[in-house]
Amino acid sequence: MKTYLQRMGRSLQLPVAVLPAAALLEGIGHWLPQSWGLSQFLQVGGTAILSQLALLFAIGLSIGMSKSKDGAAAMAGIVAYIVPTYVLAPKQVALLLGIKVSTVNPAFNAIAGNVFIGIIAGLIAAALFDRFHETKLPMALSFFSGKRLVPILSTIVMLVVSVILLFIWPVLYDALISFGKFIVNLGWIGAGLFGFFNRLLIPTGLHQALNQVFEFNIAGINDIGNFWANKGTKGVTGMYLAGYFPVMMFGLPAGALAIYRNALPERKKTTAGLMLAGAFASFFTGVTEPLEFSFMFVAWPLYVIHAIFTGISMAFAAAMHWTAGFTFSAGLVDYILSFHMPIANKPYMLLVQGLVMAVIYYFGFDFAIKKFNLMTPGRESIEENSSAPVEEVATSESDDKYMVMAKKVYAGIGGHDNINVIDNCTTRLRLQLKDTGKINKSQIMDAGVAGVNVLDKVNIHIVVGTEVQFVADALKKLYSENADVTVSKTTQVEKAAPKSDVRSGETDIFYSVANGRLEDIEQVSDATFAQKMLGDGYAVVPTDGKIVSPVDGKIESIFPTKHALGIKTHNGLEVLVHMGIDTVQLKGEPFEIKVESGQEVHHGDQLARVDLDKIKQAGKQTDMMVIVTNMPSVSYMKYNVLDKDVKLDTKVVKVTTK
Repeated sequence: MKTYLQRMGRSLQLPVAVLPAAALLEGIGHWLPQSWGLSQFLQVGGTAILSQLALLFAIGLSIGMSKSKDGAAAMAGIVAYIVPTYVLAPKQVALLLGIKVSTVNPAFNAIAGNVFIGIIAGLIAAALFDRFHETKLPMALSFFSGKRLVPILSTIVMLVVSVILLFIWPVLYDALISFGKFIVNLGWIGAGLFGFFNRLLIPTGLHQALNQVFEFNIAGINDIGNFWANKGTKGVTGMYLAGYFPVMMFGLPAGALAIYRNALPERKKTTAGLMLAGAFASFFTGVTEPLEFSFMFVAWPLYVIHAIFTGISMAFAAAMHWTAGFTFSAGLVDYILSFHMPIANKPYMLLVQGLVMAVIYYFGFDFAIKKFNLMTPGRESIEENSSAPVEEVATSESDDKYMVMAKKVYAGIGGHDNINVIDNCTTRLRLQLKDTGKINKSQIMDAGVAGVNVLDKVNIHIVVGTEVQFVADALKKLYSENADVTVSKTTQVEKAAPKSDVRSGETDIFYSVANGRLEDIEQVSDATFAQKMLGDGYAVVPTDGKIVSPVDGKIESIFPTKHALGIKTHNGLEVLVHMGIDTVQLKGEPFEIKVESGQEVHHGDQLARVDLDKIKQAGKQTDMMVIVTNMPSVSYMKYNVLDKDVKLDTKVVKVTTK
């Protein structure tokens, strides 16, 4: 359940990321003279986004919660949301119950636009997509097979859900409203409790569930929507938002200064870089994870103090009725945009409160670090930090900064064989490993990340920052290609040592893997293969889709995405046949595998049938690569047929083991 809710929180980041656009339009619209037509035009544009928030949630959850993140899941999410919002509209409810519209329970007036309905629709659509998107119907109905079936099923399921909601929605809605009223009646105390528990839940990712209650309209509070729509009571609307500004713009950066001041002299330079980057992100954008995760687990009492300070800030701002709002987070950008909103009440006083919070954070953190000898960044012992050597990684001129960072992280977490799942949220890599005990924390930190959080034996979070998506994409690329990125002396020695199952002095003849043009492996457009990170080999640009075994051997593995398979020769050579470049992203659709794992094959035996047109239509290249992955144990000689046409029976190379 915890993991499921964490995935929900991550998925909700997609629609929430749209909200700054609404803030920009509303903020500029209220800045301009209200007599200008442009002012009203911009405000209407912002309202257009905010009024469809429930639909955005349905789309975001249907994509984010589905395993393949497919656009067809989003279509199902839209359908799943439309059905109950129309079927349960007051007019339809009156018709279904045989009563007058005027006597319909007022709860049904809140069906359309309620994010609770959007969340239900998104979750159901994602579950249906994962279960049925590969379903094959009989020939007469084949047009509706697969992904086309999912929106149809979403319609049927949501009709059933609508019938259920017809009877339970009034009760559920009344309960939500009662909860909202209870919190509102607590006034500034409720705002303080919200801020305190919001920070405590950050490590689990469950804070997003809490946010839905206070910041959106699940329980009728809808603080974000009402603030930017300029609705509600001045000094009250925004009370669950305003107290964050003093913390994120002033408090946490001051806490970062205290952490820096308490770092060991020899660590101050490194700590300064980490704290400065985190403080900058917190102040300008309200992204606090780089700072929070730097001390959240290594000095957890300090994080509890931070949660208490946040609750105090939220409660005080609410008690004083100082309000401002945000859509993304409480940084300078959102503060400026909200400053001139008519509903904002004395927002300039939040700056004064921020200065006070800066003093509280600095001296509070400084006292706690010294009093309890907390191991905040820069205070770890030298021996502890240097116990794990940092290995050099192989980079190329074509690698951008995200690929370089990904390679260092990839090496630090143990590479392909130690990875189960690569995922990310707004600022963190969320990884599932086979064993977190195998990681090299020094290696990971060498990538320039803000922090490393080992949750348990298999789960680890790595704080990267707001550019995490690019690092995650690069990491997935390395994983899909089973890249070997280390070039340390230790690794070179390991590579130089022949594997025990490779027979020395034996020769294998390699034939073409397809009809087409033979290509030097160094000429393919993928740096991992071209730089021989996986091993030496060759490629064929095929003219047809028949792919055959290039060598005699045994099928050792078939990738789940069908784009690659492994063959082991009788002499012990391990051969990777990789069909196309970046084709792992196609999830097996162009490939029909003709062999099974463990099957003996001879050169010329068909391995697969490949739809080359599908690969090209997806914007991928069709190069068929043959790589000997344990090349350090062999000597290698190519026949002089490069850039020439080859047939299935053309001898390409011979490989002789050392």
